[in-house]
Amino acid sequence: MQTPHQLYQDRRMAAADVLDLLRDGDMIIVPTGVGEPPSLLSALSEQRRRFHDIKVAQILALRKFGYFDSDTASHVRHAALFFGGASRAGGQAGWCDFIPNYFSEIPALIERGLMPADVVFAMASSMNEQGFFSLSLGTDYTMAAIAKARVIVLEVNPNVPFAHGQCHVHIAQVTALVESDDAILEVGLPTIGPVQEAIGKYVAEMIDDGATLQIGYGGIPDAVVMQLTAKHDLGIHTEMIGDGILTLVECGAITNRKKTLLPGKMVATFALGSRKLYQFMHQNPMIEMHPSNFTNDPYIAAQNDKLMSINASLQVDLLGQCGSESLAHLPYSGTGGQVDFVRAANRSRGGKSFIVLPSTAKDDTISRIVPMLTSGTHVTTSKNDVNYVVTEYGVAQLRGKSARQRAQALIAIAHPNFRASLREAANKMCV
Repeated sequence: MQTPHQLYQDRRMAAADVLDLLRDGDMIIVPTGVGEPPSLLSALSEQRRRFHDIKVAQILALRKFGYFDSDTASHVRHAALFFGGASRAGGQAGWCDFIPNYFSEIPALIERGLMPADVVFAMASSMNEQGFFSLSLGTDYTMAAIAKARVIVLEVNPNVPFAHGQCHVHIAQVTALVESDDAILEVGLPTIGPVQEAIGKYVAEMIDDGATLQIGYGGIPDAVVMQLTAKHDLGIHTEMIGDGILTLVECGAITNRKKTLLPGKMVATFALGSRKLYQFMHQNPMIEMHPSNFTNDPYIAAQNDKLMSINASLQVDLLGQCGSESLAHLPYSGTGGQVDFVRAANRSRGGKSFIVLPSTAKDDTISRIVPMLTSGTHVTTSKNDVNYVVTEYGVAQLRGKSARQRAQALIAIAHPNFRASLREAANKMCV
């Protein structure tokens, strides 16, 4: 029997040679964000014209590799589970595909054969003595794909942290590996302005000591984080771990002592941040990285008492419906984990879910609180799920309220310039 080291040496390949393992029609599964393997995807891009009908499925593509090309989409085509900067233009023009989903359910889509997973391309840590790699940067749905795929290729990089949790792959499972020592892509904190800061203050005031947090990506969620530094014994059960969370660890606000599920542990499914964050994750017993069907499952996440979910939206109508992922019919992002964690917080004992958004867009010319969602808008979170909606003008609590009471509460936190027209529209709608 070969040792892990012998297997490792046998399975080393050049990135260009890995492409011989692909077949026309394959679906390649790639992890979230910085878990995407640049050497493999660059090689695929360079040789994309030799293939036909290969799809690359991923949440939140960050780098615009060469295969993001309308002229060669029949050769290699992106299938977005959530649009990011690299894929958004292609999605809006129609040459990138979109697969609607809840983040928590992508592993089940793969396991049940509803979404193909022929090949996995993923970033991984260095191998340990027992022959295991850690998929710490993007555990998400990739572990489910590894259980199904015909071909599993890891891009092994010593800069990827070896994290604890359900994120380990053994060398015996791996078809091929390539090596890289490039620095991991770093993603800085979003810009926080006075509007984001005002919203963050409202939310922070409603978060108690001992709460467990789920924090989405964006300026407003990070503005909340920046105002939690004086809190005590906060915990983390989230999908994304970023530098804002690291700030709360360093100041002592996060201890995870009061968590009722996995006390003492921070739980996440992907990482997005700085080199400092990635180094913090390495062999850190405080952190566990798990697949999204664990982190985002509303039943599991709700086992944390006082679970607070904080997620951004683009538009909210007077019934409380959230359009968080499109600009009218044009896709912008995706459902991601918003609905997962809204529902988890609603189930949690003492939990609260916050939908946060500025009251206006385009220099105060467009209200984000609207009578009805703009025609074609993708509904993300339903009126029955939404708990708190927060703008820079205040907080509207919607659960248990009548349609008329919801409309009144939302108009009260709209920009003053639009409140009269919203009241007029509400009267016409009989709410």
